[in-house]
Amino acid sequence: MTHYVAIIEDAGPDHAVGVWFPDLPGCFSAGDTLDEAMANAPEALALWIKSMIEDGKAIPRARTPSELKADPEVAADMAAHAIALIPAPSLAFQPAAE
Repeated sequence: MTHYVAIIEDAGPDHAVGVWFPDLPGCFSAGDTLDEAMANAPEALALWIKSMIEDGKAIPRARTPSELKADPEVAADMAAHAIALIPAPSLAFQPAAE
């Protein structure tokens, strides 16, 4: 099963908890609590992938946490925030070429 790395930003009690996926531009989730944001993340991932499939676009390959940590555009966010692995839905999709 494919898992995508999610970055979780909890800015405190006066802000929503944000979740985004570095490999999936524009795919994000949020919630009033960490639990709510994490519960919403798989649905956001599934809807994003479904939209890409419907538009005939390739789904980016899920990079490992080590690969993302080596990417300077993502490393700072990974160091500053928590991460989680979110399972991709069991949809038949074609990943982008490596």
